[in-house]
Amino acid sequence: MWTSKRSRRPQAGETQADMGVVTLGGDPAGVLLGGERRWLPVYSPGGYSWRPGAGDRVLVVKAGGERESPCIVGAVQQGGDLRPGEVRLDGGEGSLFLGQEALELKKGGCTLRLEEKAGELSGGGSSLRAGSRLELNGDIYVNGQTLKSYIKQLILEVLAELSGG
Repeated sequence: MWTSKRSRRPQAGETQADMGVVTLGGDPAGVLLGGERRWLPVYSPGGYSWRPGAGDRVLVVKAGGERESPCIVGAVQQGGDLRPGEVRLDGGEGSLFLGQEALELKKGGCTLRLEEKAGELSGGGSSLRAGSRLELNGDIYVNGQTLKSYIKQLILEVLAELSGG
């Protein structure tokens, strides 16, 4: 039959890789590549997992001898503010930055930043900075009471001991 003599090679001009836009996030995902393709598996480096979201621009590799097995292998990087050797992982409301001069962890409105000779923890209007000196900003509590009332309690206890009571 004439169909058995048809070549099973990819059509001329079909690329081995394409950029697409995710239509259905997750793993497997749906991607718009001229037409929508669904159930595309997502691949990433060992030990690392991610799920593309709807609207993400992704790289789709068409694997297999006839390019019959498309899969997502990466996404377009966001933010060009990284220097060589630096890494930033973003996910939801959190991020982790491994820079040449600092490590920074953010979640919601809180930030933990560690540098070679100093560290800072901030969030909710309070902060703690440690370096050659320790700075505390905001309301400070010790064992559930304000620092002021804690110091007052200590002074009263010391005075009571000194007066023999």
